[in-house]
Amino acid sequence: MCGIAGVLLRRGSPDEGALRRMGDALAHRGPDDLGVHVAGPLGLLQTRLSIIDLEGGHQPMADGPLTLVANGEIYNYVELRQALEARGRRFATHSDSETILHAYALDGLGALPSLNGMFAFALYDAGRRELVLGRDRLGIKPLYYAELPDRVLFASELKAILSVWPGEPALDPGALVQYLQNRFNTGEQSLVQGIRRLPPGTTLVVDADLKLQERPYWSLLDIRTRRLEFGQADAEFEPLFHQVMLEHLRADVPCGLFLSSGVDSGVLLATMSELTGRPVRTFSIGYHDGAAADDELPDAATIARRFGAEHTEIVLDRDAVFRRLPHTIWATDDLLHDYACLPTSFMAEHAARGLKVILTGEGGDEVFAGYGRYRRTPLQRWLKNLVAPGSGGFRTRGQWGRRWTQRAFGPELKAAAAAHREPFITAWRATPDAWSDVARCQYTDLCTWLPDDLLVKADRVLMAFGLEGRVPFLDHRVVEFGLGLSDGLKVGGRQGKLFLKRWAERRLPREHLWRRKRGFYVPVRQWLRGEFLDGLAAHLPAHPVIRRWFRSDAVAELVREQQQGGNTARAIWGLMQLAIWHRIFIDGRVPGRDEDPLAWIA
Repeated sequence: MCGIAGVLLRRGSPDEGALRRMGDALAHRGPDDLGVHVAGPLGLLQTRLSIIDLEGGHQPMADGPLTLVANGEIYNYVELRQALEARGRRFATHSDSETILHAYALDGLGALPSLNGMFAFALYDAGRRELVLGRDRLGIKPLYYAELPDRVLFASELKAILSVWPGEPALDPGALVQYLQNRFNTGEQSLVQGIRRLPPGTTLVVDADLKLQERPYWSLLDIRTRRLEFGQADAEFEPLFHQVMLEHLRADVPCGLFLSSGVDSGVLLATMSELTGRPVRTFSIGYHDGAAADDELPDAATIARRFGAEHTEIVLDRDAVFRRLPHTIWATDDLLHDYACLPTSFMAEHAARGLKVILTGEGGDEVFAGYGRYRRTPLQRWLKNLVAPGSGGFRTRGQWGRRWTQRAFGPELKAAAAAHREPFITAWRATPDAWSDVARCQYTDLCTWLPDDLLVKADRVLMAFGLEGRVPFLDHRVVEFGLGLSDGLKVGGRQGKLFLKRWAERRLPREHLWRRKRGFYVPVRQWLRGEFLDGLAAHLPAHPVIRRWFRSDAVAELVREQQQGGNTARAIWGLMQLAIWHRIFIDGRVPGRDEDPLAWIA
């Protein structure tokens, strides 16, 4: 796991000082090593977190005309290396990343389908005078790029590109509306005009004239539904998941686990314990003043004891969570209205004190259909589609109702407001006619919510502490298996994730698998009141970015409604994050881990 950055110029040679500023902005991603390469029009940089081949995996690495920097893990590097050596390639290190270099040398872009893993890389081919950027199939690892008149910039994180950005960055109104309404913005456009995300499962080739060409190498749309009975699916999944977990546990350092009370992390703990034969270090979160009914600690502790885990409980209060907010916003880069980022930050901080690798359960609900929103009846979907047509009644509701968008949004936001659901509509309409509505819902989440919300949390929040997150349920082979199951193995009655739960019965107690699903709970609505809310009322409406995009008097009214017992907490939280984000990414300030969020708004 690392941070990568670089620049390709139309003419001249890169400024190494500017390249190192990009590296400084990524230092948290790779505290173990720094590598810089400048040659001709190219500058490459990597900050390294050493996981495999601790001594020999320095980057950039080169082979003939090829130079590479990479972030992530190639999980099948052992098997891939053997195959490449059999074809005559000679390796200089034991690093998994070197397999990218040799695979490309033999097969060019045709090598991408052979890589099983989570990765983002930049490879320069001096012979062809081409820069190739690549990203893994599901978007587990991030990669941003910017096309400027005289150069192309790229980096693992937005903040690295902004460190060398010419002039003041400008917010994109369409991306901002998506954030406000959907809680995240999705697609290629980042929150900053001119800076884009490389889509998952895609390469970007940049030639010497700085012409860009995207080339997809994998698509969820190629997955077809298979009519398997449970016994057939069980027999296929057992060896598949065993192999996937073996690969995800490959490391020259120990691996831990974020443990909730849910099915996915329970499955991971059971499998890790079985494969390693050692106590697994696990971490769970709870709250001093949260709602007892949503406290996951007792159930997580029960599962931890069952498997003899070395378990750590982290108990937070409101002040600790709120004071982590500026640092978490800095970590996530693009604005992300996901309360779970905050407790995840504390778990990452604790885990990073003794570990470099943590496994998490992201993707289990999307791949095996665990969410309640996948189980709407045809009538419910029809009614929702009447109100908000285009996506089969799926993802129809924004965070801001029409009352507040009309009163609080400024002219540019109003002009962009109608398009906030376009990513979901586009995804829904792209699906094959043969797919069921359940599969369409899964696909829509897998190509919007997953890469641009859940995986931002799983990568950026963890890497802010130099901790690598691994997500076995998002191995592309597991995704192809899960999405390809028939509806009867996904949902039924009031239950989702039917196949995974039945498969896991030989490992976990039935009462753990089949009880009511809980989310990753953060009691923000209960907390957003009193003196803190009074402080927001005093400072938020007058903040420059609020006045730029909103009507300040309406924002003041929005806060006042919450003070009087209303329920505008989500909208207020989104505005508070925007104000803090602006202070960090536009004004250029970097927060510590423990900061008063009101001080970042005043």
